[in-house]
Amino acid sequence: MDQVFAPWRIEWIRREGKNDDVEGCVFCAFPERDDDRENLLVARSEHSFVLLNNYPYNPGHVMVIPREHTGEYAELTDEQLLDHARLKQRTFDALEVALEPDGFNAGLNLGSGAAGGSIGDHLHTHVVPRWQGDTNFMPVIGETSVIVEALEDTYDRLHEAFAAQEGATVPDEDSAVVLE
Repeated sequence: MDQVFAPWRIEWIRREGKNDDVEGCVFCAFPERDDDRENLLVARSEHSFVLLNNYPYNPGHVMVIPREHTGEYAELTDEQLLDHARLKQRTFDALEVALEPDGFNAGLNLGSGAAGGSIGDHLHTHVVPRWQGDTNFMPVIGETSVIVEALEDTYDRLHEAFAAQEGATVPDEDSAVVLE
């Protein structure tokens, strides 16, 4: 697909150090860092976290990721599964408040390559907000994806929506919302 010019993205592309300092899995490293906003980590629970997708299909495209490093769904404990499922539910709620979509696509990427994911050894659930008419000629005929909102703006809207949920704690404006 072609890409529409999006100059605000250069800040992310040129960010100092990128992920060069990450040894191993970025999904394991990001929740351990102190810079949630820079890493687009918007919410966290005991066993999972919500990360904005760097290359979204639509505004608000997030991934709900268990902290457990595994590519095998069956390896998650009951507690981890429940936490992951509950955080997905809260993610739908936050996206409803923040972006008012008409629906969602949600799905797990299990395995690499054939599953379409670039990180096959750490399972994650994509949640993509959808609006009536959001599939138009651009992606279908023009082979072009149009993203209508900067990631930073989406982060702020989702952060606020997660922060408004019952049991949410906001350590500071640059930290992910902590959900009980």
